[in-house]
Amino acid sequence: MEERIFNNIYKQFYKRSYRFVKSYIHADLATEDIVAESLITLWQKMKEEGNTERNPAPLLFTILRNKAYNYLKHEAVKRAAMENLQDLKSYELSIRIASLEACNPDEIFTEDIYKIIDTTLQQLPLQTQNIFRMSRSEGKSNAEIAAEIALSEKSVEYHITKTLHALRIALKDYLVVFLFFFA
Repeated sequence: MEERIFNNIYKQFYKRSYRFVKSYIHADLATEDIVAESLITLWQKMKEEGNTERNPAPLLFTILRNKAYNYLKHEAVKRAAMENLQDLKSYELSIRIASLEACNPDEIFTEDIYKIIDTTLQQLPLQTQNIFRMSRSEGKSNAEIAAEIALSEKSVEYHITKTLHALRIALKDYLVVFLFFFA
């Protein structure tokens, strides 16, 4: 008996309920869920009240309206959360882009390399330091350096080779970086 009454209510109100909810929700599956839940809620309330013979339309309309309203409010909250998340992702992306644009490998490693070069040169004998600086900083040839400090060209070559060897050892960790950025 109860099952027959529920089936009659379902047949009588399903299509109208579906159209009503669909006019607000615009999502088929959500509309179907809301209508089905509303019809079950209506049936449960009618059984609780012990009045399965009354006109269920006003109560059903109220249940449908409330469930559709709650669904739309929930969707609005979800959409706002997604927009906030999207804004946060966009902000993070713009920071990463700006960071990469500002990243200049020359500047990052140049300061470190100059410190290592200075430290390494300071550990060498003063004459070796001076010969290397004259060669690299002042651009003098080995012959000019030899004439200026009264040494043979072979001695000047020796001091420069000694300095370059010490620098290669000190800068060994930066060789990979140089190859990566400048090769």
